[in-house]
Amino acid sequence: MAREETSLKEIEEHVRALAKVGVCYNPSWSPDNETIAFISDLTGVPQVWTVPRAGGWPSLVTTFDDPIRGVLWSPTGDYLAFSLAPGGGMNQQIYLVHPDGSGLHRITAGGKDNNWLGSWARDGRSLGFSSNARNPDAMDSVLFDLRDGRTRSVFERGGTSGIVDVSHDGRYALISHRPYRSDSNLFLADTQDGAERLLTPHEGLGSFPSGKFSPDGKTVYLQTNKDREMEALGRVRIDDGMVGPIEILAERSDAELYEFELSEDGRTAALFWNVGGLSELSFLDLQTMAAVSGSVLPAERAFMSSFSHGDGRFLALTVTGSTIPFDVWVLDRASGALSRITRSPHPGVDLGSLVKPRLVHFKAHDGLDLSGWLYMPTGTTGGLPVVLSFHGGPEGQEVPYFSFTYQALLSQGIAVFAPNVRGSTGFGKTFVNSDNGAKRFDAIKDIKACVDCVVRSGIANQKRIGIMGGSYGGYMTMAGLTEYPELFAAGVDEFGIVNFETFFSHTEPWMAAISKVEYGDPETEKELLRSLSPIQKIDRVVAPTLVLHGANDTNVPVVEAEQVAEGLKKKGVPVEFVLFPDEGHGFSKIGNRIRTAVLEVEWFKRYLGSNAP
Repeated sequence: MAREETSLKEIEEHVRALAKVGVCYNPSWSPDNETIAFISDLTGVPQVWTVPRAGGWPSLVTTFDDPIRGVLWSPTGDYLAFSLAPGGGMNQQIYLVHPDGSGLHRITAGGKDNNWLGSWARDGRSLGFSSNARNPDAMDSVLFDLRDGRTRSVFERGGTSGIVDVSHDGRYALISHRPYRSDSNLFLADTQDGAERLLTPHEGLGSFPSGKFSPDGKTVYLQTNKDREMEALGRVRIDDGMVGPIEILAERSDAELYEFELSEDGRTAALFWNVGGLSELSFLDLQTMAAVSGSVLPAERAFMSSFSHGDGRFLALTVTGSTIPFDVWVLDRASGALSRITRSPHPGVDLGSLVKPRLVHFKAHDGLDLSGWLYMPTGTTGGLPVVLSFHGGPEGQEVPYFSFTYQALLSQGIAVFAPNVRGSTGFGKTFVNSDNGAKRFDAIKDIKACVDCVVRSGIANQKRIGIMGGSYGGYMTMAGLTEYPELFAAGVDEFGIVNFETFFSHTEPWMAAISKVEYGDPETEKELLRSLSPIQKIDRVVAPTLVLHGANDTNVPVVEAEQVAEGLKKKGVPVEFVLFPDEGHGFSKIGNRIRTAVLEVEWFKRYLGSNAP
């Protein structure tokens, strides 16, 4: 075999090894605190597993060909509730199964209805979830009663809603409701008479994504950014039908609260702070209001946490970082020991050789402060091929997490710059809403600011710059290729929006309903949506473009990818369109992850070149 062929084979094998690195996440405690349920793709597809708290060999609970999105252990211990995504699509279905894998049965109707897993009632007799079975335009909050097998609605409004907690006596459900993507509220819903009480009145835009009941049901703890930029921990007192004001209990000027958990006894809150993309853990004593710093985390990010039952001695959390795969860890609060209890496999990958990023700050065209994570291939300084990678959302944030695609590109001498342009979360209320509607033109201009950043610093060879992203990141990719065709030598569009008219007419009805403030109203702002749609300028694209999409994607439907492929073919621009028949919005199966990684690395190597030794 020729040396070049050997080299290509070695590259592909290395990329395959990186893409095979497993994931373990979403811990949920058994009632006796001895076992944890979690999700892992150890079989090649995300499934439900259990593992002893002390660690050890995990047990497989489910064996579907389709991915599982979430799992919750019943307070009574007899069932695990989980959501399954047929074909990887949005039409998730809710199932119950005994922890040993027996007694499996679906509690939703199946078909095209969308369902989201919510929260168990404390007595384990009912399970809350969201469903659009009643009305495709909205996600209602419903309760399934295990005793009679019936489902009844507890909250019906436009937009989307979900049950985030149920009071200890089962009387009230705490509802997170989003009338549209830029705004949310918390409601108290009476499960008996249907009465609703708004807990978070506010003017303008606000975010109240999560809440928890105190054991006596007289207090709701919540995340809030009412009258403030950064999300903080607050509480609302409820007494004799009266709702009190939001009181702030814990806040930081340099960070947003992005997740919190409440111990079952109501004495302690675990607070996860987002400090520019890095996670910091602290605890708050809810009796004394004394704050205590948590353990130093073993990697850059921690999320999906869960207190053990009772006094919450143990805290299970998902941990990942730029060089650390997703795994479940357990913190023993009594001893301070933090232990990893799952072992995501990484055969053939030396984690110690992987690259950590550094945070880079730069200015937008209008002087707005922007930042991004820069990954540099080992031993390099500048003049490199660089790929800009844009996150999804747009209400998302680029953070240092384990990305096999980034590491695969880096192994070939290609740098990665992953920015947080305006519209990203984690930087305050004003920043996340600074791309709504017509303001999106400024977000598109941020793409050029990102290019300017890596070129002026000497990091990038300005003739060897690529762009990529998934979902909204795919939109930004196509926006960059159409608005600034002279800046990019190649692009990869993963399931991205390119035409807001076809997006609104083909996406899930509830998604269209909540997206009108974020993007523009298709009934009243058609011209705005057309001017923001990259498809209207597809003839300007000159960069070879790889298009990847899931056939079962009803969030960003396949018609978006088809328009890109057809438009570029007509113009004679090199384009490759790969459709995955068994995926939806994103790629969750290991085989498909491998294929996407190999395709992307080969694409950028072909059109950007490589600085690999």
